[in-house]
Amino acid sequence: MNKKNISFILHKPQLSENIGACARAIKNFNFNKLILVNPKPIFPNDKVLATSVGAKNIINQSKVFDNLEKSIKNIDIVIATSARFRNKNIKHINLNDLKKIDFKKKIAFLFGSEASGLSNNEISYANYTLQIQTNPEFRSLNLSHSLIIIAFQVSNLLSMKTNIFKKSDKIKSASKKDIQSMLKVCLKNLEEINFFKQEEKKPIMLENLRNIFYKMDLSDKETRILSSVFASLGKKR
Repeated sequence: MNKKNISFILHKPQLSENIGACARAIKNFNFNKLILVNPKPIFPNDKVLATSVGAKNIINQSKVFDNLEKSIKNIDIVIATSARFRNKNIKHINLNDLKKIDFKKKIAFLFGSEASGLSNNEISYANYTLQIQTNPEFRSLNLSHSLIIIAFQVSNLLSMKTNIFKKSDKIKSASKKDIQSMLKVCLKNLEEINFFKQEEKKPIMLENLRNIFYKMDLSDKETRILSSVFASLGKKR
């Protein structure tokens, strides 16, 4: 299994020290991809580098994006972390369930900000929501602590070469970029027929559509077929 397929995304991290500690945790388990989305502190900075200790290379080669959608466009599976169960139509998993994930694909673990975690809108970009089992009366973990627990678990799984999902190598999974392109075609046609009659409900509808398509584990071919269907429906009006 290739650890280069694994990315760790920090969405709107607030503290330089946590960013540095996350970089150190990533290197502890021989991963190397750190992605930041709209970090609050100037990045990189001296505190980040100091806290990362020997993981400055992780900081220096990290990528920064201004929105979540851009950060996942080349990812196959996004696993969002959450301290609580979300009443959303999305697959909820725990650490033991990670053995069911196909780590041959490009995987990203998504972490929310220290203060508020991830919103339902942000979670709608994920294929799964992951909860780390902790004290029910004190669930919240430090950002770097939750990352290192996940990194440890994934590292162990990869070393055991556990992969119970057997899929033909000839079947290419759709990337997040492919699904986003398909969604744009779908949304364009929905807007043209005034599907979103109540504008205030549009964001929730978009969340639901993302949840539907991201959890389906579509192949590249299936995504192209759906894109063609949506495009054809637009032409026939």
